[in-house]
Amino acid sequence: MTPLRILQLYPKADYFTGAAIQLRELAWGLRQRGHEVIVATRPTESWATQTREAGIPYYPLPMSSEVDLRSVRQLVRILRKHRVQVVHAQKGKARTLALLAGLFVRIPVLVLNRGVSFPLDSFNRLGYTTKRVTAIVAVCQSIKRGLVASGVPSEKIHVIYSGTDTDRFRPQVDGSGIRRALGLGPDHFLFTQIGVRSWKGNDDVIDAMAEVAARAPQTRLLIVGARRPEALLDRARQRRLEGRVHGWGYREDIPEILAASDCCVEVPYAGVGLAGSLREALAVETPVIGTDIEGIPELVSHERTGLLVPPRNPAALAAAMVRMIENPGLRRETARAGRRLVEAKFSTRAKLDATEALYRKLVADRCPA
Repeated sequence: MTPLRILQLYPKADYFTGAAIQLRELAWGLRQRGHEVIVATRPTESWATQTREAGIPYYPLPMSSEVDLRSVRQLVRILRKHRVQVVHAQKGKARTLALLAGLFVRIPVLVLNRGVSFPLDSFNRLGYTTKRVTAIVAVCQSIKRGLVASGVPSEKIHVIYSGTDTDRFRPQVDGSGIRRALGLGPDHFLFTQIGVRSWKGNDDVIDAMAEVAARAPQTRLLIVGARRPEALLDRARQRRLEGRVHGWGYREDIPEILAASDCCVEVPYAGVGLAGSLREALAVETPVIGTDIEGIPELVSHERTGLLVPPRNPAALAAAMVRMIENPGLRRETARAGRRLVEAKFSTRAKLDATEALYRKLVADRCPA
């Protein structure tokens, strides 16, 4: 089939966050399938180096604001040079810049990604409902329902779950080095939370851990992705959890960290689409606990692929954590079922298949032979 010419537009410079990883795996995967893929991000050496090694054209754009005219001019040149057929805007700022560039050069297909569930304000609602945005990719059904409730036409929204590389995240990953680094023995039970944000429920996990540690002294907690790990440790000390809670910054060895863990906890209370750490944990057959909000139940079915708890409820979370500690059969069965689900619906391959098919359909509809 004829290759497509695709621009992935990402108005940030980070390389290791969930959104950046999803973009990278999508771009690399499409490139391996023979498409001409171009990537534009805010200037960063990581993206420049990695795209060069992958043979993908890369453009650093300032993208300092949604009306950054310098970036618009550069974007127009990129679109003309590569005769781009599909622009996939990964954030709202990228969408607005693409819409401005589209005033000067034709963009056959403009796709907008939506990975969070925060309500749309009036300005953003216009950016989703305008006819110049061809389609919206929502990362879960819950986000689609929220967009429809905000007035976005249902037929414009396509649900494509974020993907996990099931070759990299697999049950055979060795986490023993991580446990040694933490000084853990075979009797220690390690809970891990990946990601630190105000709405991620990190404080709730620490508060729950205080109750769990009183009942199971060998329990430990690792929180990964903190810009300031000392802030987490301060809260742990306030809860008399010295030596039981570890805080790490950004890491690249997430498969090994999850494989070293006895359970992954992800308890956001706002803004979440579908928590990537739960998806990745299940891929390595590590059991999970998540909050019963937004898209998480689309992955974590209570007592089938994990446990669900109400948001902002440390007591309920502590009870679920104790239940995981005391029930190895529950851990084993839910983790194995979760791995099967990830392979079927939440893998990188499944995401690539769905995204490629959507691009082709949209291009065919907009650019009939």
